[in-house]
Amino acid sequence: MATAYPPPAFAFSVAIVPGTPPLQQTAVDAAFHEVTGIDPKVDTEDHPEGGVNDYVHQLPGVTKHSNLVLKRGYVTQSSGLATWAAQTVGSTLGTAIQTQVINVNLIDAEQNTLVTWTFQNAWPVKWEVGGLDASKNDFLTETLEFSYTTVTRTLSQSSSTSSQA
Repeated sequence: MATAYPPPAFAFSVAIVPGTPPLQQTAVDAAFHEVTGIDPKVDTEDHPEGGVNDYVHQLPGVTKHSNLVLKRGYVTQSSGLATWAAQTVGSTLGTAIQTQVINVNLIDAEQNTLVTWTFQNAWPVKWEVGGLDASKNDFLTETLEFSYTTVTRTLSQSSSTSSQA
């Protein structure tokens, strides 16, 4: 029986699925060094049982999640993702917000996708540039934060068959 090991968390890719209007994704738009916010959670409501004091029923409520946060080195070239963020975060909202689908793929050493998280109806809510500090020897970073409606997790065929072996 094969032993299953957890995959490393440093091998991943980010892809914006073209929507309407199409977002021209460049290679730099997939080059992120950190992804956070994959944390859906179901709130619960407590309902005490009538006449019984030794437990409380917890009923499911609304599913909530944090925003999806993508961090990367600051991009000084043309970027479809940066253009999309500027049209939303940097606008006066005179035009409708364009939502997109964002896929975050966990990949293995052979560049095969193991798991895909799909974020539906994503749109930029924050665009932050890291601090400039002459006393440090750091790279300039930017953080893009997205609101989304739902996230789904899909295992790849090779991942699901190998984990069952």
